[in-house]
Amino acid sequence: MYFLLSILPLLLMIGALVDLITIDPSRVKHLPKFGWIIIAILLPLIGSILWFVIGREYVQVVDRGGFGDPRRREQSTAPTMDFGRAARADRMADSGDTEAQLAALNREIAAHERAERIRHLEEELEAKRREKGSES
Repeated sequence: MYFLLSILPLLLMIGALVDLITIDPSRVKHLPKFGWIIIAILLPLIGSILWFVIGREYVQVVDRGGFGDPRRREQSTAPTMDFGRAARADRMADSGDTEAQLAALNREIAAHERAERIRHLEEELEAKRREKGSES
């Protein structure tokens, strides 16, 4: 009986570490993966329980037919309160956000082109001013 009670936290820690190492970083909540690994090693029982309760994002498989990649059928079970890398990865993975990112990049390119044109025109104006000043 005591053997079982002593081996249980070890098995839980090993399970948490395997899950931590193999999980996609976008599904890790509240801390980076390395932080959760340190917590799971330093506090085997409590750290492992915390990892499974609040540290990972569980996904629910939604049946949308039999075509395509099964990873496309994963859907978050609850809204996340991620801050940082995981939230950015989730935003970047969404196709609607990709279109918004492309539009933002196009606006940024246009702004850089306008700034370059203005710089070029200012250089021409300065050259004309110097030319006019040297004629006088």
